[in-house]
Amino acid sequence: MKQVGDMKLYSMNEVLDEAIGAVGTAERDEFDRSVDEAVHAYNVGEAIRKARLQQNMTQEELGRLVGVKKSQISKIERGANMTLRSYSRIFKALGITTAMLDLGSIGKVALW
Repeated sequence: MKQVGDMKLYSMNEVLDEAIGAVGTAERDEFDRSVDEAVHAYNVGEAIRKARLQQNMTQEELGRLVGVKKSQISKIERGANMTLRSYSRIFKALGITTAMLDLGSIGKVALW
């Protein structure tokens, strides 16, 4: 905490420590995992959006190819969690025929 005149300024880590728990606690670890998952889902959704726009395709058109409604494509592009099967259907509909999952020291796995 830093005192500036009459105001107290807290860093983000101080706020998180107080609200959720210190780094290393089960609550904070779960929070950090959920944030990481949300960021990854957002990044995949953004990649889907960019691929769709590069093909001059609307959300409705992609939804028709995949067999879902436009609203579902919108949710996915905003980072909604979905199954690997759904990712596969969407990427195949966009003409992305291969995908690899990097598992770090374990190696890479072809998803489709």
